[in-house]
Amino acid sequence: MLRKILMFVVLAVLFSIVVYHPAATSEPGPNPQDPAKEDLSRVEYPSLTKVPWRAHFMEPQETLESLFGADWVTVARFNRIDRRHVYPGMTIKVPVDLVAARSYTPMPAEYPEAKRYGKYILIDMTEQWMGAYENGKLKFSAPAATGAPGHETPVGVFHIDARHRNHTSSLYKTEDESGQYPMDNAMRFHIGPDNVSYWIHARDLPGKPASHGCVGLYDEGMQNRVYGIPDKPQLIDSQKFYAWAVGENEYDEDTGDLEELEDAPAVEVRGTNPVYRK
Repeated sequence: MLRKILMFVVLAVLFSIVVYHPAATSEPGPNPQDPAKEDLSRVEYPSLTKVPWRAHFMEPQETLESLFGADWVTVARFNRIDRRHVYPGMTIKVPVDLVAARSYTPMPAEYPEAKRYGKYILIDMTEQWMGAYENGKLKFSAPAATGAPGHETPVGVFHIDARHRNHTSSLYKTEDESGQYPMDNAMRFHIGPDNVSYWIHARDLPGKPASHGCVGLYDEGMQNRVYGIPDKPQLIDSQKFYAWAVGENEYDEDTGDLEELEDAPAVEVRGTNPVYRK
């Protein structure tokens, strides 16, 4: 008799879990507290006030590739996010005109302050974007992840003074703590009064300011090496900026080790972190 009563109690508990906690087996959704700012439609970028877009909630099994085909790159850049950080339950921005959005950049085509420099890097924290200028004219640009709140990237005009193609963080590890966080194609542009160095380098782009002060660029090759995804790396902006600014066409052979440089491009960091609507 006692065994039957215990069995009944166990079944009753299991039934209550299924009935009263259906979210455990339902479709994923955003966290109501939204600690990671999964709703990227709330991020305000000044340049998008004149660009029509719609919000899209990512459903299970949806990916940027399955939704947008070859234009997944356009949508990823539009959201300042990489494929690894797009998941069911988050909301992203989708340009209404994907063809027009292919050439989207919030960086000015000409920047007077850069005219007296041969090469000049402009980092706009408000837009989370970075531009490469030659004699004041924009040559190319890309999304960038700057310092998270409390770790903002220092503002001002600096100069790249070192390169380190195979750089790794001395302070931070990968998510699984299997090794130091990779910072491929690193270019140092500032050393703070506390002796902390600030670099432009390869990193994850989660669609928001996320670093401890450095400036991160797409590098799916690095992500494939460290995390095994994506299978076919395509976004490699960190390699492009590195080659343009401090590559072997500009300096001697790059051994991959830390090397101090002279007469490297200027780097300007301006603005403040973007606003998140409530």
